[in-house]
Amino acid sequence: METRRNSTTSVGFSLLPSELIHYIILRLALPDIFHLKSVNKFVTCIIRDQDFAREYNIKSSSTTWLFVYKKRWHRDPVVVHGITQSSDRWFKVMVGDILKPVIPPGEDVYFLTASGNFFLFALNCSREVISVNPMTKKVTRIPHSPLGPRGTSSWRRSGIKLLAGPSGSGHFRFLFAEMVDNSPTLFEYDSRTNNWKSMVASENNLVNGLHIKDGNRIFLSASNGPRRSVVISVGCDTNGPVVVRPIFSGALEDAELGVGFSWGSLIKRLHIYGDGRMLIVRSGSESEDGASRGIRVVKGVELWGLSPNGRQWTLVSNVPNELIDEIKKPYGVMMGCLEEKEGTIRAILMSNFEGVWDIIWLSFDIEKSKWALVPLPEFKMEGSNMAGVTFSSGLTIT
Repeated sequence: METRRNSTTSVGFSLLPSELIHYIILRLALPDIFHLKSVNKFVTCIIRDQDFAREYNIKSSSTTWLFVYKKRWHRDPVVVHGITQSSDRWFKVMVGDILKPVIPPGEDVYFLTASGNFFLFALNCSREVISVNPMTKKVTRIPHSPLGPRGTSSWRRSGIKLLAGPSGSGHFRFLFAEMVDNSPTLFEYDSRTNNWKSMVASENNLVNGLHIKDGNRIFLSASNGPRRSVVISVGCDTNGPVVVRPIFSGALEDAELGVGFSWGSLIKRLHIYGDGRMLIVRSGSESEDGASRGIRVVKGVELWGLSPNGRQWTLVSNVPNELIDEIKKPYGVMMGCLEEKEGTIRAILMSNFEGVWDIIWLSFDIEKSKWALVPLPEFKMEGSNMAGVTFSSGLTIT
């Protein structure tokens, strides 16, 4: 019955005007396009057209995806779930079969980040990093960096960046920042050469010329403390990476600080870094009983950014109280990620309460200075472990 229904739908779809079919397909997410391609030869012809692929890829490159990887056991197949801001459901990116030939049984896989058609995973047992292209089904083993093999706990989300090359190039760059012998150091892998290079970031007057609105600059966090941060700024110039050392002068509570991840009743301030921005989530307990059980709720969210000379964290905006009321849910554990892209800052807060995960997507329009809560359909995660979350540009047709 299902086959007959798909066949009838396929024939009916093909009878539509070609311009309308083109319009419809252009607005579909890539997983839907490939599903439709499998049941409709006419759609396959459209997708293979170079002009269509070029038009779709241009549109897709400006689309923001949220990717989440959850798992129960090490032996579970690797399935990355994704959604866009305009989607009304979650999509599955099946990478388990692609990884099966290269990952030994019992390996503990974590999802680091994504960009375009590239997904980066860390293997906790073998302490390797691999990239997966689900479109071409290609797996690339990234050689150990000059720092040697690294476990998954060594990778800080705000200190890494994956940059996909132009659509169809099949190339990418992977950058991360680290303090080495107290020196902020940038490490960069280029898939074209399959080699790493490392550079100690310079500390000189170049910092006075930095401008955080320069879209060509990348900011990677090397270290973060309650008052001081060390950030490496990377540009397209030939001067190399530069150190930025912003100071935080905001209010501090008498409590421990969580960076990127928080748990326990004492941690009332969570800092989430990304792209030269900092999100501060301030939490508290609704009752004495909740405090004793380590249960908290979000009390406020602040967005901070680098000053023009990089020497200060400056307050950009507070999430309005009406939005805080919408996201004020009890939690015991919280983690997050943050990115800035094309004038919009996006943040994800993932919280866990008694084994149930909740996902909050906040968006801030810089020009309009306006916050929005992006509605998300239900994402069932009860009993699962969170093994990676990231924003990414859209998947493209290769």
